[in-house]
Amino acid sequence: MQQPLARLSQECSGYQRAKQNKERKEMNLFGLMQTSGSAMEAERMRAEVVAANMANAETTRTESGGPYRRQEVVFAAKPGDPHFLDSMSAAVGHSGLLPMTSGLSWGVAPGVEIAQVIQDPTPPLKRYDPGHPDAGPDGYVSYPDINPVTEMVDLMGATRAYGLNSSAVQAEKTMISSALSIAQS
Repeated sequence: MQQPLARLSQECSGYQRAKQNKERKEMNLFGLMQTSGSAMEAERMRAEVVAANMANAETTRTESGGPYRRQEVVFAAKPGDPHFLDSMSAAVGHSGLLPMTSGLSWGVAPGVEIAQVIQDPTPPLKRYDPGHPDAGPDGYVSYPDINPVTEMVDLMGATRAYGLNSSAVQAEKTMISSALSIAQS
């Protein structure tokens, strides 16, 4: 007779805990994947812009009439979840593990987005080539101010950032898989 009563008590306390969990904000298990995914998308776009710059390094005439202008990607943080820090503090039990976050009211950005792709404002390079079809009356041709070394450094940075975010996604997948196997046992 006492066993069913104890089990009923446990079920009721479990119900109360589940009800409390629904009322408070829970941390998103897949937040890192979303953050890394948005960063991977942004870095892919950055690599595409670098490739376009490299491909057009000698383009002296575009549809707009002048030489190609180097383009750059501008990143911006996506608006964050204002409840993230509250969830994090609740998860660590206000044990002081987050000393830098005490008293802060901002949320954590869940990723990055491409704010815009802008043209580099530096003026084109002038080279003397009077036989070129785009040469001016003075014999100078306007070429894009694109440095292949700078572009390769940008490309390597984009590639490295993409790879690191990919590794972060793989690590989170492994952690989630481990957590599920622990929960099943």
